[in-house]
Amino acid sequence: MMRALLVLSCLLCLAAGRAHAQFNLDINRLIDTAKSLSQASTEIDEQGEIEIGRDVASRLLGAAPLHPNTSLQRYVNDVGRWLASRTERAGLPWRFAVLDAPQVNAFATPGGYIFVTGGLVARMHSEAELAGVLAHEIVHVLRKHHLKAIQKGALANVASNVVALALQDRNSELRNRLVSFGTELYVRGLDKSDELEADRLGVVIAARGGYDPWGLPVVLQTLQAMNPEDSAVALMFKTHPAPTERLDALEQRMLPTLDAYAAQPQLADRFLASVGGTSAKRR
Repeated sequence: MMRALLVLSCLLCLAAGRAHAQFNLDINRLIDTAKSLSQASTEIDEQGEIEIGRDVASRLLGAAPLHPNTSLQRYVNDVGRWLASRTERAGLPWRFAVLDAPQVNAFATPGGYIFVTGGLVARMHSEAELAGVLAHEIVHVLRKHHLKAIQKGALANVASNVVALALQDRNSELRNRLVSFGTELYVRGLDKSDELEADRLGVVIAARGGYDPWGLPVVLQTLQAMNPEDSAVALMFKTHPAPTERLDALEQRMLPTLDAYAAQPQLADRFLASVGGTSAKRR
């Protein structure tokens, strides 16, 4: 596999472009249909959120496969589900996975599907660091950042009642096209405010889970030390604020919180025992 996430970026861009064109082809027909119905809400219920997230996750996996180390996958799932159980949406069918890709990145899709790349795991040194990254992605799901962005993007192109019809009919081809329409988020990125909120609340979730909350800032420091021109971090840097900006925001808003829980464990030995010696732990 060569440059898996750069391939992912290209595939998602192409999928988004095709979906946008297909989506627009049916707009007039859908508007005619919508005129005969009452105005519907564009809110997506939890089951719809899960289904959309599952569909988006399957497309991500189509571009970058799962890491073959089942022990590593089980370990990351255990850490992720423990953190998710400490949140207000513990009942979601949370799924965590490591992608077999050397690039440095992590993704969340609506409904509780979260991915971290082998390249990012390989640059971590403790379970607290892993927990910090997973908690950041968990916040995206809790706050429905991607789901809201998909809705916002769709509403910018079509009438709200037409979007509502697409969202309500979960088995329709139109719903599938709407999912494709939203995949561009993974090459364009979320709003900066969403990413900073995920950092801020992520350290809280990590601390709530019993980890040293400095795990995420340590990962950000690792990213900060990398060359922005390095292809391993190209997509991460494109879709997220600069590590320096993220660290400054955490220092301004969360320093007292971080210090108050800094005595909590990092669990470096358990992390190394779980990922050390695997093909994911590579530089």
